[in-house]
Parts: sequence; structure tokens; C-alpha cells
Amino acid sequence: METSRRDDELASFLTVLPPVDFCCVYGSTLHPNNQDKSKMVDYILGVSDPMQWHSQNLKMNSDHYASWMVHLGGARLITEVADKVGVGVHFNPFVNWNDRKLKYGVVRMNDLVQDILDWNRFYLSGRLQKPVHLLVDNLDIEDVNSVNKRAAVSAALLLLPSKFTEEDLYAKICSLSYMGDLRMLFAEDTNKVNKIVKGQFDLFQSMYKPFLEDCETKHLLRFSSAETNLVQDSSLSASRSLVSSLPASVRSQMGKLLGEKKIMSETGRVSGEVCIASREEAANCMEKVMKRRVMVSSARQAVSGFLAAGAINATMYLSQKMRKAWNSRS
Repeated sequence: METSRRDDELASFLTVLPPVDFCCVYGSTLHPNNQDKSKMVDYILGVSDPMQWHSQNLKMNSDHYASWMVHLGGARLITEVADKVGVGVHFNPFVNWNDRKLKYGVVRMNDLVQDILDWNRFYLSGRLQKPVHLLVDNLDIEDVNSVNKRAAVSAALLLLPSKFTEEDLYAKICSLSYMGDLRMLFAEDTNKVNKIVKGQFDLFQSMYKPFLEDCETKHLLRFSSAETNLVQDSSLSASRSLVSSLPASVRSQMGKLLGEKKIMSETGRVSGEVCIASREEAANCMEKVMKRRVMVSSARQAVSGFLAAGAINATMYLSQKMRKAWNSRS
């Protein structure tokens, strides 16, 4: 009953917006013991045509947007800033509704699916590797996201030692989208990853259980009774198997750095296989590729977010983030 009431409360915000194809809530709202209604509730909204959606939303909720964007270009400018400056997501932060502060990001469904499958921007795909609460899923993004979660497990295993705990695994998965993130230098809590994992451990467990069982079936991983309860195969063949499970765009970048050989399948399809001399080499190369990708996306989104939110809201948001960051360092 409590969960149903919370779902109704979270979904009620959608009644004042134009229709969406996808909606999820993320962040501290999902912490089981979180009763703090002063914390911002974060939404991701997927729509087929962002310009059309923003055009409708401006008629319904123009106060959600920075006034300069409304006056200078409206929906077209909002969409162009998200696409050409940012990473395809427009955020409206500090929205007051029903005595709560909300932030919602609007993304084109095609861009969302592309990022989930290929990590081309590794922005929302990174968000969806952590627990989220689905409110609307008309196009079965939950199923599409299984590709993303499986790739996240492969990337995390590649970066972990031969023995580790389940908590170590979820922390490594969680940290993938923060590697190279410029905000981590000055505007994010340094303990953010550990807090996310500890606060949502059961959610991570239920989210990744099928993929860990799949790795066990393939003999890439086994559960141990020891305190370090997971042991993985660290051989070169296992490492190659993990790399082959990464998105094509990541493998392509790794192939440019390490070399690539062409492989023909039984069906005659030709694909590239990254040349790996050692597990350490593969892990370092993948980390380098991911850090670069996250750094570029975080920088672009920071500029886009500043423009979209307006100077006052952007300054408020940044000051809140920096206060949390400095508190975590003291």
C-alpha cells in the first residue's frame, strides 16, 4: 500500500505535462528510508518529438523554463541547445509542484535507445545502470536496457580483481558513469558512489541478479562462501569474452588504440575483434575510452544545463552541489 501511494504521488506530476512515452524517477527518492520531502525528485521523460513536446509544455508550464529561452526562441531553441550544445537532454530544475521540488529531463526516444545500446554519449545509459523507478514504459525500454546492464557488468568485471564482494561489483558499475566526470572534481560528493550502493543495495541486487547468474553459467564468475564472495576467471579468454560484450562504439575505439582483427561468422558477417595482449591492457584501454567519453558528455551537459536553467537557477543548483561536495571532503 505504501509503495502504491508513493507511485501515485510520483506519477501525479505527469498529469500536468504533455504525454510521454517513457518516464522514470531516480536518485535519493528511491532510498528505502528516505522520508525527506525537501529533497529534489528527479525525473527522466522520453518523448518522440522534443520540439513538439516543449511547444505544448510551454503553453502549459512556461514557468518551468528559463525566461530568456522562452522569449528568444521557444521550443526550437530549447531543443537545439539540448541537441547541439548538450547531449540531447533538456533539464528543467527547481520546479515547484505539490510542496516538492522537482527536476525533469526531456530526451528524444530515439536518442535514449541509441545511448542505451551503444553508449555513444554514455549519459542516460549510465543513469539507467543504477536503480530507477519506472512510471511509464510504452516502448519497453526496460527490456532494451538489459543490453546496457549486461555491458555494465562486463565493464565492471574487467576493472575488478579476481576476488571481490558483491558490493564492490555494484560500486564499480555505479562508478562507470562518473569516470572522467568534471563535476567530480569540485561539485559532487566524493562518497557519492558508496552512498548510492549502500542506500540501494537490495535494488542493485534484484536488478543485476539475472546477469550474475548468466556469468556464472558461462563460467566467468562463481559465488564463494568466503567473505570475498565473488571470484572471476581472469584469463585472457575470459577477458576477450568480456570485451566482446561491450557496446560496438566502445570496442571500435579500443580497436583503434590496441589494433583490431577481422572475424567472419558462420553466417558470413564480418566483425572486428579487439586485439588484447593482456587483461590489464584491455582494462586500461577501456577505462581510457570511457573516461574520455564521460568527460566530453559531462562538459557539454554542464554548459547546456547552465544555458537551459538560466543564471539564477544554475547558480543555485551548482552551489548546492558544491556544498555537498565540500562537506564530503571535510
